[in-house]
Amino acid sequence: MKKILLILFLLSAHIFANAQKVYEPDTHKHPEWSKPFPPFRIAGNLYYVGTTDLACYLIVTPKGNILINTGLASSQPLIKKSIETLGFKLTDTKILLTTQAHFDHLGAMAAIKQLTGAKMMVNEGDAAVVADGGRSDYELTGNVCVFKPIKIDRVLHNGDSIVLGGTKLTILNHPGHTKGSCSYIFNVKDNKRSYRVLIANMPTIVTDKKFKDVTTYPNIAKDYAYTLNAMKHLKFDIWMASHGVQFDLVEKHKPGSPYNPLAFADKKTYYDELNELQADYDKKLAEQ
Repeated sequence: MKKILLILFLLSAHIFANAQKVYEPDTHKHPEWSKPFPPFRIAGNLYYVGTTDLACYLIVTPKGNILINTGLASSQPLIKKSIETLGFKLTDTKILLTTQAHFDHLGAMAAIKQLTGAKMMVNEGDAAVVADGGRSDYELTGNVCVFKPIKIDRVLHNGDSIVLGGTKLTILNHPGHTKGSCSYIFNVKDNKRSYRVLIANMPTIVTDKKFKDVTTYPNIAKDYAYTLNAMKHLKFDIWMASHGVQFDLVEKHKPGSPYNPLAFADKKTYYDELNELQADYDKKLAEQ
């Protein structure tokens, strides 16, 4: 019954939100969000197809491809061009995923879903926000859609598998930044070795309010605590994140650099960032 009610809610939210005009927030202070970045092969069948800071990932399989994140609404042509530059087709995309339900990662998702017919899969905590275009985001006013609403084909839960063409991703529930922020962990291989890959959604704090005043997300403090602890215990070989700046993309890969998966094996940066985010969280709690 709970599953049926959720499906009915998402369907009605999607229909209602689709009738609303989209007002994407101003991004002029973040030119790196729309600045092109040459696409490249990260490791095995994993490729980077995002902008200089809004990370988008393409996983290529014999049965079609998986696209994680799409950046801003204006990024659709850039993503298409990046995928084609690598020798693939956007229309071969079969599964769409996101690391968080914010406009800077979902802006072009509805358009790409329409172009490809791919299945949109979303972590349960972000399902309502994805379906209503951001209207139910705990940090927004709810007056307008900030991205075009997206029809959800599968609701995911912590530990679920996403399988396509011999590649299996596991979704990791890492809430706080959004109610359904998530990371993905999976294996890829090349002709030398295999790599355990983590695409991490780092738990940055977006609200200026005290946690106790975020009435539309009463579990926010507990969720951040859970995520910070869970992410400190993950095992992986290489990692990336939702934003290029979070994993030093422009320092680790210069345009034209040769294939080098181990450029992304810098675990120190990962743990240093988590320690900084833990300090931010502790400071926020002390202010309650």
